[in-house]
Amino acid sequence: MHGFLNLNKPAGFTSHDCVAKVRRLLQMKRVGHAGTLDPAAIGVLPIALGKATRLLQFLRQDKAYRATVRLGVSTTTDDLEGEVLLAHPVAALDLTTVETALQQFQGTIQQVPPNYSAIQVKGKRLYDLARAGEPIEVKSRAVQVFSLEVLDWRSGDFPELDLAIACGPGTYIRSIARDLGTVLKTGGALAALTRTSSSGFDLADSLTLEALEAQQEQGLFQPIEPVEALRHLSAISLSATIARRWCQGQRITIYPTADDRWESVEDGETGKHKDADSTQVYAVDPLQQPLRVHHEDGRFLGIGKPTDTEVGIILLSQMVFDGDEQTAN
Repeated sequence: MHGFLNLNKPAGFTSHDCVAKVRRLLQMKRVGHAGTLDPAAIGVLPIALGKATRLLQFLRQDKAYRATVRLGVSTTTDDLEGEVLLAHPVAALDLTTVETALQQFQGTIQQVPPNYSAIQVKGKRLYDLARAGEPIEVKSRAVQVFSLEVLDWRSGDFPELDLAIACGPGTYIRSIARDLGTVLKTGGALAALTRTSSSGFDLADSLTLEALEAQQEQGLFQPIEPVEALRHLSAISLSATIARRWCQGQRITIYPTADDRWESVEDGETGKHKDADSTQVYAVDPLQQPLRVHHEDGRFLGIGKPTDTEVGIILLSQMVFDGDEQTAN
């Protein structure tokens, strides 16, 4: 069983807890996850099964959330799970003021991760340092917030704001809640968080642990095929001969075509790749992007890296997913 599981993580479970549970349910050793979720958060947690664990690094990096921010409160963990540091009613706060403040949290922003987070500093997790009472100095880092939309506003002594957030990797929603409270001079903390999409997986298509267990008991569970999770990558199809050589780690020559595709140079061909349009303009540098590598019969073989050399562009093996004897036939 090799592929992905789109898990709907329940509250109270760490991401590691979910991996351990899936291992037991599917009776598998090789299980991993992408994009850690805090125990209190719920929603999409991509799980890799078997050889697909080696593909986690190639998944899409964007994520989306529904978040509830409570204003007038600050805590040690930047969410309502931590010790309250400040609680001051801000009934006069209005949505217009909040919306104006939110504008500075879109685009590329500088963000300091929460003290209680899994980031490592000098080989130690921040949450371990925080729990031990050790001094913590975390540098800010650039993250991307693609969109930030107000879904609902509930006024009161401690008003709450529901947000839809689409962001890049490494973005902490708890930090947005904390920093919004700082800008407003009210304090702010994350009250609830649901991840609605991650790495190309959506909440609407996710499975709960209970549903996974039921499907497994009935013999109905089928993992998501690796290629379905890698559709965002460009692909190249190799003939049987070239595919065998690539799976064996040999260098093969490839070239980009004028219609944004890649092709390989077959044995005996000369000069064809030199005729490729060298003036072709790509939205993203194709040499910086990995490729899905397929056998001409459609089978997914693995991930390759186009690399420019003095003799042309060659396709190196980054990960061979299916290199068994069938490839050689």
